[in-house]
Parts: sequence; structure tokens; C-alpha cells
Amino acid sequence: MYKLGQYIPRESLVHKRDPRVKLIAVIALSIIIFQVNMVGLLAVTALTIAISQLARIPAGAVLRSLRPVFPFFLGLFLLYIFFTPGQPLPPFPIGPIQISYEGLNLGVIQVSKFLLLVAAASILTMTTTQSEITIGLERLLRPVRITGLSSHDIAMLVSLALRFMPVLLDEMDSVSEAQLARGANFNPHSMSGRIKSITHLALPLSINILRRCDELTDAMEARGYQPGPRTYLHELILSRVDYCLIIAIIILTITFLTWPV
Repeated sequence: MYKLGQYIPRESLVHKRDPRVKLIAVIALSIIIFQVNMVGLLAVTALTIAISQLARIPAGAVLRSLRPVFPFFLGLFLLYIFFTPGQPLPPFPIGPIQISYEGLNLGVIQVSKFLLLVAAASILTMTTTQSEITIGLERLLRPVRITGLSSHDIAMLVSLALRFMPVLLDEMDSVSEAQLARGANFNPHSMSGRIKSITHLALPLSINILRRCDELTDAMEARGYQPGPRTYLHELILSRVDYCLIIAIIILTITFLTWPV
């Protein structure tokens, strides 16, 4: 099963592209997503699907990567539709419950934007290895060295956070299966029961994650990892196709931001 943050080896045009191009594309896509309306979101969705198909990533893999964040976005959607004032949506209001057209519209748009952001990040991690993300981020963050910060340390921090997501999901599944084997019920009917079941899951999950962090630290120290700038065996070189893609991304971003979408 494909999970958020998991790399999928493929022979595709997207996999072969320079990681800096893919990082710039995700940043540009994030800017576009937060500036467009529903029509623009449909266009961005079509573009995202086209990129995933070009990368030879099944649509089901992208959808499964959204599963861990779906409950959070579902709660966010409910907050929008129940607490946004406006014209009531028939047959509401029903007692104290009211859903407005404005809340429904805002909820659909905002949640769709967040889901597209997660999908774009998933495609990035599915088509780019951790080392490529680290090197690409370091090259893009080189200007921050004038502030005294290390671009490599920041890039390593971000890449480890992205790659740690599958580990977190694996630990969550393991703890859930262990709790279910011991007779735990994660779907009680009362709200207090649900909260109690979550607390029973959160404590062992936190302990296991901290243990994984210690193991990662020990592994990095055993390999002689030291913070600070460094050289790489394979240096990144932008090809003509990469330069053309960067120009196309800039033009596409400006087009989306200036047109009424």
C-alpha cells in the first residue's frame, strides 16, 4: 500500500527531472492554489492528475496517500458549513443547526485546496528520493547562508520530516492492531469513549516515535554525520529541458494569478 511520503521507483519523465524543478513546481502550485476560485481549482486538479499520469503513478496511490489527513479535513469542512453565516440551505435551519450556501461553498473550496496541496506533496515525495530532495533544497536555500544559517541543515530537516511520515503511519497501524488484539474499541458510541480511545493510542504511539527518533540519531552518528556544508558524489546540473520547465512554470503561475480564475 502506498503511503504519504513514500518513494515509488519508476522510469518516467517526472522522476528524471531535476529535484529543484519539482520543488519549484510544488511551490508555484501552492501559490496558485491559494489564489484561485472553483474554476481555477478544477484546472489545477486536471493539471495534477496529468502530472501523476505522466509520472506513471496510479490515481489510487495518490488517493490512498490522502487517507491519513482526510479525517482532519472532514472536521474542517464541518466547521465551515456549520459556523459560516449566510443564506440558509433548505431544509435548514433545523432547530439550532443551520447550514448556509456560503458555508458549503467555502468549505468545499478550502478543503479542496488543502487536499490538492497534500496531493502535490505526495507526488513530489513519490517521484523524488530523500537524497534528491535534500540536495535540491540545499541548492535552492543557498541564499540563506548570508544570515549565518546552514542551507544543508535546513534541507536535511525538511527531508527527514517528509520521509518520517510513512514511519509515523506504520507505527500508528502497528499500535492500532496491537490495541485491537487486546480488545480495544476505537469506535465507541459516546464522545467521551472516543476521546479515551484516542488517548490510549496516543501514548504508545508517542513512545514508539521517540524510540524511532533515537534510533535515527544513533544511525546518523554511527555513520559519522556532522552538520554543516558538504559536497556530493553527484552534483545537480540543470538541463535545457529543466530550464524550459522552470520558464513554463513561471509563465503558468503568472497566468493563473492574473486571469480571473
